[in-house]
Amino acid sequence: MSQESADPIRPQTGDALLIVDVQYDFLPGGSLGIAGADAVIAPLNAWIARFRAAGLPILATRDWHPPDHCSFVAQGGIWPEHCVAGSPGARFHADLALPEDVLVISKATRQDAEAYSSFAGTDLAEHLRRLAVKRLFIGGLATDYCVLNTVEDGLHLGYAAMVLVACVRAVNVRPGDGERALAAMFAAGAVPVEG
Repeated sequence: MSQESADPIRPQTGDALLIVDVQYDFLPGGSLGIAGADAVIAPLNAWIARFRAAGLPILATRDWHPPDHCSFVAQGGIWPEHCVAGSPGARFHADLALPEDVLVISKATRQDAEAYSSFAGTDLAEHLRRLAVKRLFIGGLATDYCVLNTVEDGLHLGYAAMVLVACVRAVNVRPGDGERALAAMFAAGAVPVEG
């Protein structure tokens, strides 16, 4: 076995980088701003550079809600209005160095369905099959909701899931939710990646 194939940190053939919901509404100052969430951008950019240099696929998901989405308080949900399709708050952060050929996956686009997982109601799995992806490097927002559900679904579908620990931040509706989410992901078989 070569050193490259033995090293779980080094991106290689069969890997993809999946960036989850790094959108203005989830960043400080946004309608559902997460404390410290802007700190994920620099380490994510480093991973983007690694994957670009290796010629490997980069995908980015986004909440892309209708204005009356069921998750919003006005419709009886638990969240303030956020990431309405086409709104400034739904845009990816300008400092996130997404390549021009990034594959964008829009989720939670139906009014009557929540979708924390990047796989829920999207064609993400089809894209990953087409790209012959076996291992997902996952970072973004939020640890305790969309990252957690994406990792769990990815594992269930047979992907190896590498969680970029420096590249996630939690909402922490209850104190410690982020730590519990990380523990749940690793207990389910995800691999923590530092750096």
